[in-house]
Order: sequence, then C-alpha cells, then structure tokens
Amino acid sequence: MLCLLSFQLWSAINVPISLYHCNISKESCPEIPMSLIKSPTETELRIKEILQKIHQLIPPRPFTHVNSTTSGTQSTVTILNPKDTYCRGDQLDILLEARDHLGRRKEYGGDFLRARMSSPALKAGASGKVTDFNNGTYLVSFTLFWEGQVSLSLLLIHPSEGVSALWRARNQGYDKIIFKGKFVNGTSQVFTECGLTLNSSSELCTYLYGRDQEAFYCMKPHHMPCEALTHVCTMNRRISYLSVKEKKVPPGRILEQEKSSEKCQIGMKIPVPGGYTLQEKWITTFCDQIQLDKNNINGCLKGKLIYLLGDSTLRQWISYLPRVAKTLKLFDLHGTGPFKKHLLLDAERHTQIQWKKHIYPFITSQLHSVRDAGYIPQEIDQISGDKNTAIVITLGQHFRPFPIDVFIRRAISIRKAIERLFLRSPDTKVIIKTENIREMHLETERFGDFHGYIQYLTLNDIFKDLNVGVIDAWDMTIAYGTNNLHPPDVVIGSQINMFLSYIC
Repeated sequence: MLCLLSFQLWSAINVPISLYHCNISKESCPEIPMSLIKSPTETELRIKEILQKIHQLIPPRPFTHVNSTTSGTQSTVTILNPKDTYCRGDQLDILLEARDHLGRRKEYGGDFLRARMSSPALKAGASGKVTDFNNGTYLVSFTLFWEGQVSLSLLLIHPSEGVSALWRARNQGYDKIIFKGKFVNGTSQVFTECGLTLNSSSELCTYLYGRDQEAFYCMKPHHMPCEALTHVCTMNRRISYLSVKEKKVPPGRILEQEKSSEKCQIGMKIPVPGGYTLQEKWITTFCDQIQLDKNNINGCLKGKLIYLLGDSTLRQWISYLPRVAKTLKLFDLHGTGPFKKHLLLDAERHTQIQWKKHIYPFITSQLHSVRDAGYIPQEIDQISGDKNTAIVITLGQHFRPFPIDVFIRRAISIRKAIERLFLRSPDTKVIIKTENIREMHLETERFGDFHGYIQYLTLNDIFKDLNVGVIDAWDMTIAYGTNNLHPPDVVIGSQINMFLSYIC
C-alpha cells in the first residue's frame, strides 16, 4: 500500500548576480568568433544542427513585467485519476497548470522544472518525468518503486522567461571568466591574460588541440616563448548579460497539497527515471545491477586498466575506491596542487586506475599545471584498448559559463575519438558519466543547473546511438536530493557500483 503525504510546488527563480571567486574591474574584451577557428565541415554542420534543436526548445520569451512570469504560488496541480491506495509499480500522473503572478493561465511552456519523489524514513528517492505540452500545462509522471508513504515535490527552478534570458546571456559572450596564465623561464615568471577567445593587437600564443583544432590563447609575454606556459587559474569578471528587469524576477513560495532481469550492459538505452534510491542504495529500473561489496570488488577490478577523464567529480572516485578496495594504493605522480594526476595501483592484481583532468576550460582560482591536464579526444587516441580496458568520461561543469558551442564542439570531438577507438579495439568499454546537479545558491547566469540540463540533453543526443554505457548522474543526484557539485560518499559509491556493473 502506498499513501501520499504531501505535494510541494516550489519556485526559486533568478537571484541577483554576485561574484564567485574575486572582483575584477578590468573591462571585458570583444571576442573572436569561434567560426574563425577552422574546423571540419562535418563538425560545423553537426554543431549547427544541435544549436537549432536547442533554439527551438528555448524560444525568446520577452516580458514587460515580472507579474507576467510563471508563479509557483499561483500555478495549480491536479492528481489525475486519484486512488485511495496505489500498488508498487503503479504510475502516478500529475497535471501542472502554469499561471503567472496575477493568476492568469500561461499559454506557452518552457519552464525549467524538477520533479522528485521521496520517503525520508526509508532513505528513498526517485526523479519524476516532466512532459511539456508547450501550452502552459505539464504532465509529471512518477513510477511508484517502493511501498510506504511518499512526498512528491515539483521545483520551478526558472520560469520560461528566466530560461530564455539565461540562454541568451550564456551565448552572448566568452568573457564571463578570466583566465590567467603563468609563464616560467628560469627564475623569471610572468602572468598574462588567456582565454578561449582574445582580441588584441599584441602577439598571441595559440594552443591548438586535436584534429578539430580547438584553440586556447594567451597574451605572449616579452622575452618568453609560448612553450613557457606552466599553470593557469581563473576568476570571474564583473559582467552580466541579464537586464535589470531580468535580475529582479522574484523567488517563489511553497504551495502544499494533499525491473528488468537482464544484466546491465554497455549500449543499453536508459529510461527516465533510470532508477531510484532505497536505503541509500541506487537501484536501476532497466537492468539487473551487480551489488558489489568489499569482498568481491577486488576480483572485479583484477587485471583492469581504467582511465578516468574529466573533472573533479570523477576525482572523487579516486578518493573513494581505496576505502572499499583496500589493496589499491594511491601513488604521488609529483604534480602540484589538488588537480594533479592521480594513480591507483594494485600490483598483485595488475589493476591500474588513473584520473586526469580535462583541458580548458577548467575553472578554479587555484593555479594548476597545464602539464597535468589532457585534451580528452587526444587522450583517447593514445589508448590502445582491449577487453580489460575501460574509460570513464565526464565533462560539463566547467563549460557552463561559456556559449554552448564550446561544449558541443568538445563532445563531438570526444565522440569521434571513441569511434576511432572502437575501430582498433571494439572490446574496450567506454562509459559516459553525466553531470551532477549542484548547489542552488550559485549565481545562475554562470553556473546554474539550467545550463547543466541543456548540456545533459545535448550530451545524450550526441552519444545516443554509440555503443557506450551511461551513468546518469543527473537522474541519480536528483533522486538522492544532494544539490551538491561534489555529492557525499553514498552517491559516489552508487556511481562506482553502476560502473562496475558495466565492466564486470
């Protein structure tokens, strides 16, 4: 038997922009369009195709007053075909009718919503599926995975008008983040401005990566070669592309009202939701997941060569694994700072696991060595591959402040590199880990989850017909309700367990 306890609709819309790292008063420079960087025609056409899809998904929504934007308080929800009791496995459908702050029904969709079902007493949770009818109404569907009392919540993160403003602001310029490069020549060191684009009459250092020639630039220091670049750090520029009116869209309020048996395999299509949490464990809905413990995890990893390529959300795996696989030892590769390469070894079982951060854009106020970073397509091209080799890839968080074409171009380049890998080694296992959801209080114009969600949809589209495994960290972190860029160990353990289910 299942009893519905409550339903919540919470609207938390744009907040005033604030700096994340430090204040910069220097005026932003006009950017060089990415189109000036020569790329294969096939890549450019694919980028254009994906951009057209997203533009159709997010049409312009100008508004004259904040009262005409979607309101969580005024919007209404209705449980469709309600029953006194529900059985495990049933689907519960809810109709959301969006209204503005004056109570008028919205005539178009596009609101950024997040649906979640939870039972805190059972430490259980799952995401809900939101279908937008593009007329101001939404169908929110929950699959009832467990028995007991549940609470349902529907979070209005941004109204459609805010979504449109954020999308326009994101793609308006490359200058929200300032990159500083450190050049070292003997005992001399110089810092200069760097970036994905630079407009300057001074001489530039140009760093090109991969077959598609993705570029990163630095102002060339006097009397130093471009090869002297050793470290990079970032800071936020005091700039916003949101209008004063768009920044004043108010926060909302809370409105309260009353598995498959097939083994998890690479290439499986993942539904939404793809699983749920129960007693803090992630349980997949589309395949029979292996539940590994400390006694057999070492056997699973025996003889494996594993590459973890991406950001610090994958570096968490390196910290977690030695605690459950006691024979894995962390080796110091003599890098500097927290973003140096990490290596785990188990010499007796011939296990090797390596984490390497991706190359620009990589956002951190700490200086980090460019030698320890890798351009993921190039890293993949250097891997021979075999049945005991596995590669896990994640990217997204560091791309959020930049126009979406930067992310699309990198994802397409990674896909091409994986296709080349499969030609020489079809038995190599490749797993894509999607982005986590993150903190709600971060400034939404640069780092908000709306940008992550668009990247999540884009990544799924680019890799949908490729024989790779997917760890849907977006779905998983919604189910856990973590709202943290670096989720706790229980989530990391579930991600790793899903990975091991694919390779063992």
